[in-house]
Amino acid sequence: MPLIKSISGIRGTIGGKVGENLTPIDVVLFTSAFTTFLFENRSKNHKLKVVVGRDARISGEIISKIVVATLQSAGIDVIDVGLSTTPTVEMAVILENADGGIVITASHNPMEWNALKLLNAKGEFISAADGKKLLKIIDENDFSFAQVDQLGGYFIDNKAINKHIEAILQLEAVCKDEIANADFSVVVDGVNSTGGIAIPQLLRTLGVKNITVLNGEPTGVFAHNPEPLPEHLHEISNFIKNNRVDVGFVVDPDVDRLAIVMENGELLGEEYTLVAVADYILQHKKGNTVSNLSSTRALRDISEKYGVQYTPAAVGEVNVVEKMKKVNAIIGGEGNGGVIYPALHYGRDALVGVALFLSYLAKCKKKCTEIKASLPTYFIAKNKISIPTQCSPNQLFEHLSKLYKNEKINRIDGIKIDFSDSWVHIRASNTEPILRIYAEAQSEGKSQLLVKEVINVIEEYLQLP
Repeated sequence: MPLIKSISGIRGTIGGKVGENLTPIDVVLFTSAFTTFLFENRSKNHKLKVVVGRDARISGEIISKIVVATLQSAGIDVIDVGLSTTPTVEMAVILENADGGIVITASHNPMEWNALKLLNAKGEFISAADGKKLLKIIDENDFSFAQVDQLGGYFIDNKAINKHIEAILQLEAVCKDEIANADFSVVVDGVNSTGGIAIPQLLRTLGVKNITVLNGEPTGVFAHNPEPLPEHLHEISNFIKNNRVDVGFVVDPDVDRLAIVMENGELLGEEYTLVAVADYILQHKKGNTVSNLSSTRALRDISEKYGVQYTPAAVGEVNVVEKMKKVNAIIGGEGNGGVIYPALHYGRDALVGVALFLSYLAKCKKKCTEIKASLPTYFIAKNKISIPTQCSPNQLFEHLSKLYKNEKINRIDGIKIDFSDSWVHIRASNTEPILRIYAEAQSEGKSQLLVKEVINVIEEYLQLP
């Protein structure tokens, strides 16, 4: 598996050859580039400080030690929060007034993968422009390290998750007393990573007493595919069907994505995590919303219901955050279960998603299925198609723009074609020679037909001389 270097970090499979996989040498090189980037942007004589945290992957501890040693060798102080979550590290950067952060996680990828995700001084993923600067530094391979009397310090923070949870409890929209009084029965799937630590701790702090944890040991040996999709979540669904449970929560290994399982054992749908939370927030405070182009139209409908502006953004957390700041959105995120609540911080955060959804349940005194029934109903179909290396995706998108010129066209990320009661989004993958195709309609059959129609159109185009 090739080593993937992108504007947001570096990822790959453990072991193998340098430059082809995620090896210790590659970790040192990438971390060194990040230190160079930080020094180039620091104010004079300022002692740099970086927060480091990791999920529970088997390779995580080794990679963390390499990252920490490299940072110290460059003269940077390190705050090590250990086993943690991506949003917790983001919060720690803010709370510690650090200059950046490194999260060691491959998100929802299988356990043989790992990655370094880079944060700026705001606890947000570095921008595309900064990412390009970093890649240039790597290519130049010109690093400098500190003298012995200027080495960085090392500090352990075992309370980062506690501080993150405490900040959540201070949010006006989080109703601790109502949640405690509701006496919810909750089941959590921690996918054998740090969600098994953080989510139960959050629930206990919120006053939830009846908690069942599945796959809660942070072994890094995932009990199932760690991406929280319906086909991977039979265990928690069956548990809920056979027991009295009000709601189930499933997270990915670094706990920035949240899937919700209803009391009947069916998934709310990863697209509807953000929609449900937004519905709750907008009931009590009016403000703009943002999601990416591949997310459900339901958020737009909910926004219109409450008389606020919905704005789409290009796919990717960095793009969503940038758009949220631009339009002053009070809630946003991505349709993969990623909730971004700026009142806490600008980052996808499953912990705040859990707290807000439980607050919704407690205040409205409805079941999850009743909340789902009150939301606009859409179905998303997803597929992909390989494209020849000589094919220009932009030329294809121009062709589609002309073909569907009578429909509403959005070109900020590939092409999105909006019909009266449906849409289709086609974008080029950043890591593979494929096009990703998403379609949404008010029935599952129609969304699937729309995907097939677009694939046929693309294949016809690719056959042209």
